[in-house]
Amino acid sequence: MNTMSPVASSSTLDSNYLLSDPREDESFPTFERPASSRALISKYNNEFLLKNTEKTYEQQYASLYFLRLTVLKPRVSKIAAEAWNGMSILNQRVKAVDRVLDVRQGEFCWIVGTVYMEMTLKPNILDEITKEFWTTAPISKDKFADPHSDSIMLEDESGRVNLVGSTIKSELLVTGCVVAVLGSETTSGDFDVVDIRYPQLAPQLPRPVSTGHERRSVALVSGLEVSGDVHESYETSMLFEYLMGELGGSDDSKHASEIIHVIVAGNSFANNRSSPISRDEENGDSSQKKKKKYGYDSSSYNSKPTEALDSMLADLSNSVCVDIMPGDQDPTNYSFPQQPINPALVPRTRRFLGSSFRSVSNPCWWDVEGLRILGTGGQTIDDIFKYVEGDDRLKMMEYSLRWQHCAPTAPDTLWSYPFRDYDPFILHETPHLFFAGNQPEFKTKIIEGDDGQRVRLVALPKFSETGQLVLVDVDSLACEVVTFASGATAQD
Repeated sequence: MNTMSPVASSSTLDSNYLLSDPREDESFPTFERPASSRALISKYNNEFLLKNTEKTYEQQYASLYFLRLTVLKPRVSKIAAEAWNGMSILNQRVKAVDRVLDVRQGEFCWIVGTVYMEMTLKPNILDEITKEFWTTAPISKDKFADPHSDSIMLEDESGRVNLVGSTIKSELLVTGCVVAVLGSETTSGDFDVVDIRYPQLAPQLPRPVSTGHERRSVALVSGLEVSGDVHESYETSMLFEYLMGELGGSDDSKHASEIIHVIVAGNSFANNRSSPISRDEENGDSSQKKKKKYGYDSSSYNSKPTEALDSMLADLSNSVCVDIMPGDQDPTNYSFPQQPINPALVPRTRRFLGSSFRSVSNPCWWDVEGLRILGTGGQTIDDIFKYVEGDDRLKMMEYSLRWQHCAPTAPDTLWSYPFRDYDPFILHETPHLFFAGNQPEFKTKIIEGDDGQRVRLVALPKFSETGQLVLVDVDSLACEVVTFASGATAQD
């Protein structure tokens, strides 16, 4: 199978076929899933887990940026030195400068630092405090980028310099990424950039060569948004029956039996964060405003989503190995990294802990039959999206790997825990498969590094909106999309 093909195949399961009588020549043999090994990569995942006894918010967030720069500066300096050492511009030899404050006007040099984006549309805590008393400019919720007013800066432990020039304006940059820039200081004190370098892809472990003939795949799904209502999505029931091998004909059962691992990537519960609309508000009567309520409100608790998802996960865990990752609307902490969903919320599924069920953090690393997987619930890519123009999610995912950081905008606009001794989001190796959940639509491509790294990128769509499940072949990295549709007119 051609590993470079973005999508190997796609199919649609519709209710008309499923409700029709079986063909006379159709047989229904029994299939067994192939044996497989799956493990969480503890040396990375343990850094995402926060112990309550050690958790503290007394430290400043600045130390996280300094830690990031300390680790990534040698890596990007190596790339920059290979590209620029010995170069001459206007008969002047380019040299490396250790600190931002050591840049001298008129000298061509290159420096390494952390990018900071000064953006007028970016949320500001001072504006939040004063907005009840003063009229402020509206803040865009979808985009922070404004090319007419934004400025790009580079900072290190010594200071900060403003970056200018057409080269820097055309690059995809966000606050928190560490880069090297080549140029010279202008008379106004800015740094005119003529070239830029990133750390590029980290080293990658080789994938083992498959010796068997059995096809093995990992199933990825996100945005189930299970509500537990009577009118629960029919497609959701079809999905779980398919994964258990109980849906469709013999070909579908054979296909499902090749799935050795299922990853549920965020937003599995319906969004209950927003408070319900009162009867007065629904009727347009806003004369009496309800007082704000803080803390736990037992009257607003709804157990249906957890009970419904628990029932489906328990049945699925009895058939195949399942991992569930939290998203931004799931019942866990909102800040990054998100801690695993408490198994107490799924009591029926909890009995499979330690065998075929795991609750994992967001982000998370896996090793499935030697396939190294890095996945996020999608918040990191959604936050990068706000910094840049356009909507190329795969490009944002690619740059995140080339920056060697899976959450560069944390803690600037992506809420994050203020780590003091390490930055857990730095990438010390490149995965074979990198996915981001809860994206607007399915997209995929393979990117390559200078040292032979090959990564399959997958923008995983919301199942509640698209009805799509993504299967990734463990051996070839080829992708297949299975669409669950309640009508025969559904399209892939």
